[in-house]
Amino acid sequence: MNESSGGFGFAGLLFLVFLVLKLTHVIDWSWWWVTAPLWIPACVALLFFVAALIGMAIGGKTWR
Repeated sequence: MNESSGGFGFAGLLFLVFLVLKLTHVIDWSWWWVTAPLWIPACVALLFFVAALIGMAIGGKTWR
C-alpha cells in the first residue's frame, strides 16, 4: 500500500507561519528570510549531492 501524508512538511508550515507574521507586520524580516524554509533545505540537499559526486570522482567509483 502506498501511503502519502498529502500535507505540509515542517518547512512548509514554518514558511506559512513566517509568511503570516510578515504580512501582518509582526516581523520585519527580509523576504529572503521569510522564504528561507523553502530554499535552505534545497540548497543543503544540493550541497550533499555535489559532495557525493566529488567524492565518487575522487574515489573512482561509477554509477552501477
